[in-house]
Amino acid sequence: MSSDNYPSGEPCAQRGGHGHPGLIHRFIDRLPFDADDPIVTLQEGSTPLVHAKWISERVGAEVYVKIEGANPTGSFKDRGMCCAVTQAVKEGSEAVICASTGNTAASAAAYAARAGLRGAVIVPDGKIATGKLAQALMHGARVIALRGNFDEALELVRELTDKHPIALVNSVNPYRLEGQKTAAFELVEELGTLDALCIPVGNAGNITAYWKGFQEAGSSPRLFGFQAAGAAPLVSGVRVEHPETIASAIRIGNPARWEEAMTAMTQSRGDIRAVTDEEILDAYRLLAAKEGVFCEPASAASVAGLLKYGADGCERVACVLTGHGLKDPQTALEQSGSVLPCEPNLGAVEKAVLG
Repeated sequence: MSSDNYPSGEPCAQRGGHGHPGLIHRFIDRLPFDADDPIVTLQEGSTPLVHAKWISERVGAEVYVKIEGANPTGSFKDRGMCCAVTQAVKEGSEAVICASTGNTAASAAAYAARAGLRGAVIVPDGKIATGKLAQALMHGARVIALRGNFDEALELVRELTDKHPIALVNSVNPYRLEGQKTAAFELVEELGTLDALCIPVGNAGNITAYWKGFQEAGSSPRLFGFQAAGAAPLVSGVRVEHPETIASAIRIGNPARWEEAMTAMTQSRGDIRAVTDEEILDAYRLLAAKEGVFCEPASAASVAGLLKYGADGCERVACVLTGHGLKDPQTALEQSGSVLPCEPNLGAVEKAVLG
């Protein structure tokens, strides 16, 4: 495949684009690529970092939320996927595949489409949020619903890619971590000093990537990872055979980056703790109603953990919100108020609006 289809590394404005450059172009000196590589980008990265005034007052610390749902497909997965798919093109792969609880599927499908590659995703049957499934299908990926859980799906795609020339783009792919570490670079650039990072933990690739990024940037905040109580193998130390939680993105019982995540937690003097579905949903609603930020349930685990366990003496804290709320519209509708019916006249509208 010719690299003529891809931007060649010059600044975004010079190649006819708008806004910021994608993260590979932005951090090319800190990533394993050259400017003349066939870089596949949707101009991911450079996501908003918003001061969370209400949460700050509640926990007695300066709290910011990193809104990764502002990435092109609505989740942090785009950071790693642009790197994994770029490498797949560079190596001559004709297809990419992943196991996914949803966000990886959406991102892999989008970047495969962008690169002109075939994409396939294996998802747990009936366990993927509607928004994510719609994305994967719209981007043209072959979507396979496995009658099993995520951990079984990942085992199978690893076996499949051992037998066929297909690029595996799950977080076991080291290029995924290379892309995801750039979020740590952005936090250091914007905040300078950071005492702690709160982050949801599912397959544990993201917490591993953040620690890698912080180390490379010469920073060492404490990492506090939060798992859903029904899917908390890193907390219990035991694989969870049948993980269950409303937070589908972190419904994982045997994280692929288990050891690396525990190392990151230990080296950073942090901790990995559990939050209940009720606590996750409380934080989910609070973020939307008090801070104006709509994230998916799994994302809210970082804030749920901070609210539950406190800032532990840390003065400046960032919470990673991994995906947009529109990823899971069904949960949002179940957790919010009802729509008010109204007749088409002023009196009825006044009554409906003013109560």
